[in-house]
Amino acid sequence: MSFTLTRPASPAEPVQDADAAGRRTRILALPEARWAAAALGLFLSALPPHLLGAPWWAWGPLYTLTYVAGGWEPGWEGLKALKDKTLDVDLLMVVAALGAAAIGQVLDGALLIVIFATSGALEAFATARTADSVRGLLDLAPTTATRVGEGGAEEPVPTGQLSVGDVILVRPGERVGADGRILDGTGEVDQATITGEPLPVTKERGDEVFAGTLNGTGALRVVVERDPSDSVIARIVAMVEEASGTKAPTQLFIEKVEQRYSIGMVAATLALFTVPLVLGADLQPTLLRAMTFMIVASPCAVVLATMPPLLSAIANAGRHGVLIKSAVVMERLGQIDAVALDKTGTLTEGTPRVTDIRPLTASGLTPDALLTFAAAAEHPSEHPLARAVTDAARTRGLTLPAAKDFTSAPGTGVTATVDGRTVAVGSPARLLSGRRDEAAAELAAELEEDGRTAVLVVLDGTPAGALGIADRPRADAQDTVTRLTLLTGSTPVLVTGDNPRAAARLGAEVGIGDVRAGLMPQDKVRAVKEMESAGQKVLVVGDGVNDAPALAAAHTGIAMGRAGSDLALETADAVVVRDELAAVPTAVALSRRCRRLVVQNLVVAAVFITGLVVWDLVGTLPLPLGVAGHEGSTVVVGLNGLRLLRDAAWTRARSGR
Repeated sequence: MSFTLTRPASPAEPVQDADAAGRRTRILALPEARWAAAALGLFLSALPPHLLGAPWWAWGPLYTLTYVAGGWEPGWEGLKALKDKTLDVDLLMVVAALGAAAIGQVLDGALLIVIFATSGALEAFATARTADSVRGLLDLAPTTATRVGEGGAEEPVPTGQLSVGDVILVRPGERVGADGRILDGTGEVDQATITGEPLPVTKERGDEVFAGTLNGTGALRVVVERDPSDSVIARIVAMVEEASGTKAPTQLFIEKVEQRYSIGMVAATLALFTVPLVLGADLQPTLLRAMTFMIVASPCAVVLATMPPLLSAIANAGRHGVLIKSAVVMERLGQIDAVALDKTGTLTEGTPRVTDIRPLTASGLTPDALLTFAAAAEHPSEHPLARAVTDAARTRGLTLPAAKDFTSAPGTGVTATVDGRTVAVGSPARLLSGRRDEAAAELAAELEEDGRTAVLVVLDGTPAGALGIADRPRADAQDTVTRLTLLTGSTPVLVTGDNPRAAARLGAEVGIGDVRAGLMPQDKVRAVKEMESAGQKVLVVGDGVNDAPALAAAHTGIAMGRAGSDLALETADAVVVRDELAAVPTAVALSRRCRRLVVQNLVVAAVFITGLVVWDLVGTLPLPLGVAGHEGSTVVVGLNGLRLLRDAAWTRARSGR
């Protein structure tokens, strides 16, 4: 009996645990979101009767409630900020909205309130979801563990009750309950969540294991060496929270002068109102002049000079598979001058592939014949290396004979009978133990020296050849490194938890000389902080839980979306949804084009505001003309900013023009 490998159907989407789903914050659970929704609903209810000329009583109360629903919270926060001698922009916008209503521009003021309330709700939602993800990281560690007592008695206990010195039993398919060291047993542990290594690691007596990592095969007895609250996974959570909390608050370009401008505008408005009154001027024209000044001098045009380009760039990037989480992120992205790249799942595909098929001359086998024997023996196995071998056979269209008497030994490999021959596939160190075969040993060493994982194939007790397996670099990895080098003026740094030989090989392939391998999550954070202490603004690109602290600590963090962990996706400032690495330098270039457009808009807005203010102060600026000029400036800068919505803007950023 034989069979031909066919591509398996795509697995169904995993069913999310109900409790885990319940822990994710729903947007309407936030008070900011409920008030913003109420303000929006009231505004939309008032708009039709207002525009259709209905009596004031039909829409006036609705607008009033809009102001209250959307403005009371930012107004209250702004008043509290005044106690710290800070003029909050939220309070300024509320005052501007009330000022607009005072001179009859009720619709404009209500719209301003709705926009501000919605923005605040989205910011609160993003913050809550990040907190959800940090809490969810703790779910990687199991809630219970099997503790082995005196005499070998086993009892399930909450992992929080484990103490240093306790011995726990980790069966195949279970997650390790605590950081510790193996006393007995051999297993293949998937620790990608901690180190980012693409393949399970063989663990045996004396080796360290981490809480939350997955034991694939073989039972392990582990002695606990760290308190659960001090485990590596718990420290990752702490590092993410600390980095997120201590990252310096960022501001948009225009917000850097916001305080002085806001204070100056308020002071000028009050002076324009009070001084003439003291000198005996009439109340009505004085109030009208002061309110006209407040309208034409308000920062609306300046804000629009900044926001439309940023939002247009965000929308354009989103259409091309890059989710930029905020306007602040879009601005910061263009400021980076150094890049740190993760290896597995970022520069590489994240899936091991057969790269070499090397039969020994004495075996007389062809590469296809060697692969056929190996794939037939590995076919019943669920090990990632086995999947790589069977995928290689599938790609070549090989027909595999059926395997009989299949057995699997953790850390050694598999054994099966194929076409009447005994086939063993596994670790060269284990399969060659106790025998001298220089040709096979040299072949395995050559593959490993080149950064591959060597898998030896033995037929009837005699080595027949070896397969080289590695995580292949993405097709666009080298081009991405080159473009990032041109954009920042320095070659990116490779930071990875993988072994040094594999990391060095990948660095040489994609053009990275500074390779830092074998890093734990805290080591990646340390590397980022060292770069930033040298005055660099670092962009970190990664995908795993182990990358999340570095993503949070960096000036800007981008997560790869296809295989990215929930924590990495939530912690990062941007996500490459389509998993196209080449989109990273394009997004950086688009951000820089956006920044140039913001400067252009600020110049236009400043010219309009200055002209209208001078007219109002020196002469008599009619209110309708002042409103028209003010709104006209916002239209000009708004349309200019919308140019970044065009696909041509993304194309130019990608080509570097």
